[in-house]
Amino acid sequence: MSAVSFAPAWPPDLATARAVRLRRVRLPRWLLGPGWPSRNGTPAFADLVVVNGHVASLQPSDGPGRHVVWTTGDDHDLDGMLALPGLVEAHAHLDKTLTLDRLGETEPGLLGAIAAMMHDRAGWTPEDVRARAGTALTWAWEAGVTRLRTHCDWWEPDTVPLAWHVLGELADEWRPRLRMDRAALMPLTFFAERGEAHRLAQGLARLDPTAKLGAFIHTSRWDPLAMRHLVQAAADAGLGLDLHIDEELDPAAAGLATLAGLLRETAFAGPVMCGHACALSAQHADVALATLDAVARTAITLVTLPATNLLLQDARTGHTPRQRGLTLVKEARERGIPVLIGSDNVQDPFCAVGDYDPLQALGTGVLAAQLPAAFDVWSEAICRHDWLDPGAPMPLAVGAPADLVLFPHARPHGFPARTHGRVVLRGGRLASPHSS
Repeated sequence: MSAVSFAPAWPPDLATARAVRLRRVRLPRWLLGPGWPSRNGTPAFADLVVVNGHVASLQPSDGPGRHVVWTTGDDHDLDGMLALPGLVEAHAHLDKTLTLDRLGETEPGLLGAIAAMMHDRAGWTPEDVRARAGTALTWAWEAGVTRLRTHCDWWEPDTVPLAWHVLGELADEWRPRLRMDRAALMPLTFFAERGEAHRLAQGLARLDPTAKLGAFIHTSRWDPLAMRHLVQAAADAGLGLDLHIDEELDPAAAGLATLAGLLRETAFAGPVMCGHACALSAQHADVALATLDAVARTAITLVTLPATNLLLQDARTGHTPRQRGLTLVKEARERGIPVLIGSDNVQDPFCAVGDYDPLQALGTGVLAAQLPAAFDVWSEAICRHDWLDPGAPMPLAVGAPADLVLFPHARPHGFPARTHGRVVLRGGRLASPHSS
């Protein structure tokens, strides 16, 4: 797969220019604010000025500044070309990635995938993890990703996984091309005892204060007291949370509802991400919507993983799935809950497809969840790094890095079709897969 296609006619001076103006760029509606002019519901084109790699101004192309004589740098008319800010991969598993070719047949469903992964994990080496994860990061970089979070399985409470160290080394090596952070994915049973929960959280904070404390929240090992200990331990250690929660179709799953209550009760200050939440789609509407109402009163960001959930949920041998397994993304958005879309697992027993291109994840979500206006509305779910990092600036805000992905052949209707041929700009400059 080659996600990046550099147009032969693209101006070479854009690679070195100190100041650049990109005129008549078609940006998504969600990025432009309520006062942005439009015609028949279509936002006006934008003029973007980049100075020293950062956004200096963003104005409508037909605004007051259109007659200003440009003398400070290079000027390029993009003639309505579609563009998105640098992409976000909000939920990945770089420790497991690209293992599918050596696993053989696995039992269908989530628990079968876990069993297959545990068997393969026994043979991991630092070199193996580095090679696979490095390939994944290259693919993400080529696709236009500027921000990525990876989970890392943590199966022994007293032993730091070898993949944790390797992923930390890769995060350092890839900076500043791509910012990556890690979430420690632990069994909820680790937090059954309050003292042990605090020991684990404090230990993780010492290893990496930017890491997120994670856990697998599932009815097979449900323990509401352990959930309480998990939240309290993260708060005391100053860690954010990133949880795999209710990744199942059991209507009795109560992880998300319990978490929302605990966050309000404890006034938890750290950021909270919740991936999957598939059980909402299997619950009675009154129950599911009441949970979303509670979530809307917290700082939870939901992450839906359409490819993996389509493949793992309602999966049985010889059975065509009846349920899609997605969380209630439209209902969440209606309530103001931030919703991100991620690739999750890629070419491992949990998901046989994928290549760390968020546009592919968005396209799968468009089909599975029947999402309208993918470019103008739902592209937000693969670009909002400020939802992954609360306090970060809005993409393409003045002073923010001028990271852009341009789509010479795509159209807003039918998006994300024809997006593989793309031009990636980092700090307003042409980027190649191996540049820094």
